[in-house]
Amino acid sequence: MKKITQIICVLLIVTSMNAQQEKGIIGYTNWLSNWSEFKPHKVEYGEANQILAGNISVNTKLLKRNIYVLQGNVYVTNNAVLTIEPGTLIIGDFETKGTLVITKGAQLIADGLETDPIVFTSNRSMKKAGDWGGIVVLGDAPINKFGNIGSYNLDLDPSLTTYGGDNSLSNSGILRFVRIEFAGKNIKGADTFNGLTIAGVGSQTILENIMVSYCGGNSFAFYGGDVNATKFVSYKSINDDYKFTQGTQCRLYNSLAVRSSYLSSNKDGSRSLEVKSYENKNETDFTKKQTFVAAANITLLNDSENINADIQSGLVKEAIYIAENASLEMKRSVVSGFNPAVLLDGKTEINDINLKKIKFEEMYFNLCNGNILSEGNSNNEDLEHWYGNTIFFNVHSKSDNKETFVDIFDAKRPDFRLQLGKITASSSNK
Repeated sequence: MKKITQIICVLLIVTSMNAQQEKGIIGYTNWLSNWSEFKPHKVEYGEANQILAGNISVNTKLLKRNIYVLQGNVYVTNNAVLTIEPGTLIIGDFETKGTLVITKGAQLIADGLETDPIVFTSNRSMKKAGDWGGIVVLGDAPINKFGNIGSYNLDLDPSLTTYGGDNSLSNSGILRFVRIEFAGKNIKGADTFNGLTIAGVGSQTILENIMVSYCGGNSFAFYGGDVNATKFVSYKSINDDYKFTQGTQCRLYNSLAVRSSYLSSNKDGSRSLEVKSYENKNETDFTKKQTFVAAANITLLNDSENINADIQSGLVKEAIYIAENASLEMKRSVVSGFNPAVLLDGKTEINDINLKKIKFEEMYFNLCNGNILSEGNSNNEDLEHWYGNTIFFNVHSKSDNKETFVDIFDAKRPDFRLQLGKITASSSNK
């Protein structure tokens, strides 16, 4: 009898935990613990004793016992493999705007541990967004540009920055338990680097537990390719948290974006998710797959202390922007504190075909000034009616962040999981 009682107790606990964590980021424990860092300005990282510069054209291993400074544009070429031991520290040089580029055919094996993450950060004493470049991974998976080839130039060597091909199963390596801090340098007259650029990367590449914080550009930018991304964290990015374009096929799961009302780099406002099929329509081959993102258990949060005032003052924009010809299927996710939650490109005609390409199911929309709107359209009744249908199980709420999340104000170990009971709160679908 005692054993049966114990089994029932275990089942009740498991059921309760599942109930607690159905929507937004999930986990029986807070998976951000141990490897993440929400106060990187205050961490003393130490001085570099090794220099990384130029081209790495043979298999190379970076060791935890050293601290490396990334000087200028560093390219891994010639199909070489760059392996980085768990716990290794690589410091992006501010003066030369250090940037690491994994060229097509090469691999990066940065396989950290939860208790020993690999960290890329800035060498400035007063660290700021955009101190150094970032990490660029280029592969030979399909993109939707004519010729199946793109080039990620900015101030890089154009002969070493091509990406795209026909191998959707290609493998550019492993990034797991990796932090990228204060990246996103601005190139005058060009553009801004991203924390992590993933261009033409194939599905055999492992991308898990990656945190980009205080980035001057987009935290994560996907250009084409076919990728799985799990437990990604974007924290206080100046531009978009997640950008998808050029025919990306991406499965994004159990990932987080935390925005600040006071950090934004473009006139339209920066977004948590920007889903586009192209940057330049004239260069796009519409016989190829257009961008498709399947996102589940995502938490998108504006952590402003006074969200309503920031919304009224115009500081807060939409969380998700979906451009014409792009597709997004989002399920079991939380969007809290935006204006509105979702904005569709004004060129996207509201019809059955397009609405089937843009799905929102079992969502928890909280503290948003409007849920799903169409750009430049003052009457969004059709969209509200469609996504408000009870078959989609979308819930709307007006709870403050303290009530909504487990504990987002713990400076060292915040917990962005939804509080127990919130996911069953049925404040109706209106």
